[in-house]
Amino acid sequence: MLRIGVIGYGYWGPNLVRNFMAAPGSSVVAVCDLQDERLSPLRKLYPSIKATKNPIELINDSTVDAVVIATPVSSHFELAMATLKAGKHVLVEKPLAANSADAAGLIEMAAKLKLVLMVDHTFVYTDAVRKMRKLIAKGDLGEIYYYDAVRVNLGLFQHDVNVIWDLAIHDLSIMDYVLPHRPVAISATGMSHVQGQPENVAYITLFFKEAEIAHVHVNWLTPVKVRHTLIGGSEKMILYDDLEPSEKLKVYDKGITVSPGPEDVYRMLVSYRSGDMYAPRLDNTEALQTEAIHFADCIEHGTRPETDGAAGLRMVKMIEAAEQSLRNRGALVELDL
Repeated sequence: MLRIGVIGYGYWGPNLVRNFMAAPGSSVVAVCDLQDERLSPLRKLYPSIKATKNPIELINDSTVDAVVIATPVSSHFELAMATLKAGKHVLVEKPLAANSADAAGLIEMAAKLKLVLMVDHTFVYTDAVRKMRKLIAKGDLGEIYYYDAVRVNLGLFQHDVNVIWDLAIHDLSIMDYVLPHRPVAISATGMSHVQGQPENVAYITLFFKEAEIAHVHVNWLTPVKVRHTLIGGSEKMILYDDLEPSEKLKVYDKGITVSPGPEDVYRMLVSYRSGDMYAPRLDNTEALQTEAIHFADCIEHGTRPETDGAAGLRMVKMIEAAEQSLRNRGALVELDL
């Protein structure tokens, strides 16, 4: 039985505790949060779990085998590095670290000590995203043309990171997992509408060597919550709506066919193809449950997580490049992933 310690019991921590308690092969034995009022409900729900306000006490606890970190981004590196140096496996809430140098340092330390370093890119563990990856890998969509995502809502405003770090990282991690190629350049624009606070609206465009393009729109200032992703290919197209209760994924047999006109070989004719739509059956297992089981399995068998440190580093590099572009009003920034 893998004994888990969780640092951070604010917004995301309770979900992590609940899923690691329910997952076969793991159990939460200790939880840390700096605010005692957050620990009070924990003590009532899980009286067997040790509660502490001292993260180092939890990290050094001999009854803890692995630590899950769900704290503000600025603390990720320090806590994760202390965990690794204590000889314990670690799962870090996204993003892995506040900069690529720190992310690379964590990867190096985990490799040196032969410990599992995993990042909580939750959407990678949803059945909808995993199904998209399979469809694309099988070639069902043909050549990929575009990835277009909208991830907007009213709040939650973050004070230590902007909307790119908070929301866009979800779509960047999905792209990294499902698309056959990695982007080579990025452009981003954005704006803050609250004085002294990070950007709350951003538009990101990613470019590839191949004939692909990706665009992500993220926003904390919309009256409705939208979670739409469109992936277009030469054969089929996908609509992924994460808020749809039953048919989150729809595959459309729609597209275009381009052929030369008979009267002029230089004139191209575009015809439209409109076929059937189907919604693949998806497993309703909660993504965090799948992720918790995967983390325990990687530790037990010494295997590499699907969202390992390298994946986390790629996300941080993309966000750093996006911020560099944003500061220069959308100037193109080359990527080395």
